[in-house]
Amino acid sequence: MSKVEVSPSIANDTRGEAVTFDRRLVWLMAVACALAVANLYYIQPMLASMARDFSVSVGQVGVVATMGQVGYACGLLLIIPLGDNYNQRKLIVGMLVAVIIALVAMALAPSILLVTVASFLVGLATVVPQLIIPYAASLAPEKARGQVVGTVMSGLLIGILLARTLSGFIAAQWGWREMYWIAAVMMIVLAVVVRFFLPNDLSAKGSMSYPQLLHSLWDLLREESILREVIIFGSMAFGAFSAFWVTLSFYLETPPYHFGSEVAGLFGLVGVVGALAASLVGKIADRRDPRFANGVSLVITLISFVLMWLAGQWLVGLIIGTILLDLGTQANQVTSQARIYSIRPEARNRMNTVYMFCYFVGGSLGSMLGTFGWGVAKWNGVSLVACAFLVVALVAYAWRTLKLRQYMHA
Repeated sequence: MSKVEVSPSIANDTRGEAVTFDRRLVWLMAVACALAVANLYYIQPMLASMARDFSVSVGQVGVVATMGQVGYACGLLLIIPLGDNYNQRKLIVGMLVAVIIALVAMALAPSILLVTVASFLVGLATVVPQLIIPYAASLAPEKARGQVVGTVMSGLLIGILLARTLSGFIAAQWGWREMYWIAAVMMIVLAVVVRFFLPNDLSAKGSMSYPQLLHSLWDLLREESILREVIIFGSMAFGAFSAFWVTLSFYLETPPYHFGSEVAGLFGLVGVVGALAASLVGKIADRRDPRFANGVSLVITLISFVLMWLAGQWLVGLIIGTILLDLGTQANQVTSQARIYSIRPEARNRMNTVYMFCYFVGGSLGSMLGTFGWGVAKWNGVSLVACAFLVVALVAYAWRTLKLRQYMHA
């Protein structure tokens, strides 16, 4: 069994001695992230089915997905900072119980209004991965932190993508409500596994009050230029990513495709190719300039949308574009999180809170503008919205690069 030693300053047992970090624990965390984050993404291939079920428009059902991401952003802001003050395993188990209740509410909701409320609650409670990732980073030695984060992120990203495949199939065979019943059962099993197999959090905790924790988020944003930069990169990339996935099922129902929700879900399998690169990207970030990796990933993501805009009417163009989209988005995410986990070790959960809150605000905006773009100009509108997000990110990257060069030559 391969293990990585963790220094006493990073993780200690009750006797103050160095402990070892089991690689199997990394994979447990990766699987937990995959199963937990999937709850937020089951809905995307099922939107067309839900719209028919409730007899509502594309714009109305798009709000359901958007509110899920808004709920997730609120959970990041209000819950994740507690990880710097309280036992993380207890927080994780508690949030799993909360998401079980929300999933059951989603499955039982009799109207589009109550589905929207339940979607918000599912998002609010689905913050388990953002408790696990900084916990994994705190256990990992500095020289392997990017690789560990990348491995755990691979699980999270594969969970995002395969959630669409699973929910598309379940919705086509039995209906969208059944997907949420299955998800609730999976979360019950996961809660039991986490309770008994995830190690107890023995790290030193802060003593700030809850209002102080929340107030410190603004201080981190104001003081850390790296954090501000990766927020722009992450939120814009995820906005473009969300605009694509929230409208894909509608695009695949139109000519020349005429596909159902199960095919929209299968595109998640295509994206796994990109997700599998997350661990490799983390390893590269440990050894080379992670900021440069941010820039390359943003360019790849923009190329993916240009390709799908010009060649999306052909299946091969859509498939290649999807692979590039997931590769670019996920490479950017892994690199960004590796960068912020390298600063302020005592505030990793709060750093993650600020970053991921803005990240999902960007995703919510992308979902909203993506459905708006679809309503106005179909696929052309979606592509234009996504490209605009990425141009903003690349302009910010170029401007910051210029400033850094001026500083170095001053």
